[in-house]
Amino acid sequence: MKYTVSMEIAQSQERVAQLLSDPGHLPMWLRGLVVHEPIDGAHGHVGTRSRVVLRMGKQEFEATETVTRREPVDLQAIPSGTVVHFEREIVGNGMWNGARERLSAIGPETTLWESENEYRFDGVVMRLVGTLMPGMFRKQSLQHMRDFKSFAEQGKDVRDAQD
Repeated sequence: MKYTVSMEIAQSQERVAQLLSDPGHLPMWLRGLVVHEPIDGAHGHVGTRSRVVLRMGKQEFEATETVTRREPVDLQAIPSGTVVHFEREIVGNGMWNGARERLSAIGPETTLWESENEYRFDGVVMRLVGTLMPGMFRKQSLQHMRDFKSFAEQGKDVRDAQD
């Protein structure tokens, strides 16, 4: 299953890239995040593997994330016209996800965030979920993007809204 979602963020490309790449900000916009810790490597850098645990309702999902691309490596003073790329693979029980994120400046204080996702499922249960509820994955991606947008533009923390 593949899909692409996008959203405009009313912040500069450099600011959006820095906020997305800072592990200290992840709990503020990544709804349900329990743990995101490097197993080896430095957070956000190519080759780094991290343990990721997300809680959805009463269930937790654990996976391993591997960063496969980050360009440019230095997110300070991004040259004009540069598209920022973040790519990763996430492997969990019965699932593989490849995500390709692109940040493009569409104005001095406006960034287009495009997220291209591909999912592959193993096992009967995950294949069934992928077949019967493909929109659930797209909806979750859009929720994360909306949460990030609220965080980046207004400083809203998703943890403040949770019970």
